[in-house]
Amino acid sequence: MSTTPDAVRADDELKNGKARLVYPALTLPFILLVACFAAWGSAANLSDVLVGVFKKIFTMSNFESALVQFAYYGAYFTLAIPAAFINKRFGYKTGVLTGLGLAAIGGLMFLPASQLLTYNMFLLALFILAAGLSILETSANPFAIAMGPEETATRRLNLAQSFNPVGANIGVLLGAALILPRLTKEEAKQGMTPEQLVASQERDLGLVLGPYLGIAAVLVIIWVLIFFTKMHNPLEDHEHEVGGAHPHAQKGVFGRLFRNPHYRWGVVAQFFNVGAQVCAWSFTIQYAEFVVGYSPFVAGLWLQASLLLFLLARFLMFYLLGKFRPTKLLFAMGALGVVLCLIAVVSQNIVGLIAVVGISFSLSLMFPTIYGVALQGLGDDTKFGAAGLVMAILGGALLPPLQGRIVDAAGDNQAIGFIVPAIALAFVTAYALFDLRTNRHGSQLVSEAAH
Repeated sequence: MSTTPDAVRADDELKNGKARLVYPALTLPFILLVACFAAWGSAANLSDVLVGVFKKIFTMSNFESALVQFAYYGAYFTLAIPAAFINKRFGYKTGVLTGLGLAAIGGLMFLPASQLLTYNMFLLALFILAAGLSILETSANPFAIAMGPEETATRRLNLAQSFNPVGANIGVLLGAALILPRLTKEEAKQGMTPEQLVASQERDLGLVLGPYLGIAAVLVIIWVLIFFTKMHNPLEDHEHEVGGAHPHAQKGVFGRLFRNPHYRWGVVAQFFNVGAQVCAWSFTIQYAEFVVGYSPFVAGLWLQASLLLFLLARFLMFYLLGKFRPTKLLFAMGALGVVLCLIAVVSQNIVGLIAVVGISFSLSLMFPTIYGVALQGLGDDTKFGAAGLVMAILGGALLPPLQGRIVDAAGDNQAIGFIVPAIALAFVTAYALFDLRTNRHGSQLVSEAAH
């Protein structure tokens, strides 16, 4: 079997005691892939703002408004396996292009949704947008892992994922600056006629349209750039060679994945991690408004602060991963997250709100680290393993409605709902402890961080 020049360089670097972050020939493709991470961050976190927006426009319960997240993250669950088949058959680049194209279509569907004035149409547009992003993420995460030596895989994915909150901050800024402050005030609706209420809905929903059309335009631009960029991948060349020698290698992949405890429990941990993240960000604005008493605009700034902290912490964690074993940091961040959630429940004031914002610090490390640890050593099963980890994003669809139910049952007490992310982060902490108690300490993927 032949060896690629990049693989030879990687072996030489390993002998010299160092390993590149990205193969030299893949520097530009990696930069374009990073742009994908930023783009879906904008779309995902704009949906966090929409939970509060739709509650105001359509006058619905916390549970009903949280269906925004159910539609968004439910699509992730539904499209992950089809995305794995696309990646297996046509390669990561085709998967990325398919995801970008479908997501752009979903963004454009906000145009008819704003005209029809129905909540369900917005949910459909979100579902299609998220379906594309599901394919994109199923392709982009393992693609990033494949763009360099295995020794630096976790750090490389953490770096790429660090630009996800860059986009997330842009998404929340769009919501906080262009949507929330300009919505029709509740007191202004009191004296309106039915016709005036419909007109105010049209105006408010029109505010939602602009940011999503902008996101769709950015996705199209990235699609064009990636389409015309050659993305030679040494790992996929290797997989094609293996596929030729072992045509039935794909058989039994799901059984092998299930029997791998690090992967199996990694999927569970990712489910709870994403659920905790979406719960925290979906209800930050409501906590600031209804627990502390801030205006919608100021409440939006608190969510913005939360995501800025997440962004800065991502780069800090990238640095720390060069010095500590990933799951040691994961254990510490998970335990911190549980404590902060409990403070938010007990201290129903500004201290609780600061704790809610602080949860983002603990969340910053989790997704790429769980992803990298769970996929370690999967070889040819990586593409389907990646799909399972994206399907775990279903946690973002199921846990926020549960939190909404608890808040509704408690008489709209936003603070008590943070017991849900507390329990979720406890599961993440348990997964980190599980990994630390195994004999994987010296494996290649974590050896650089074990010193």
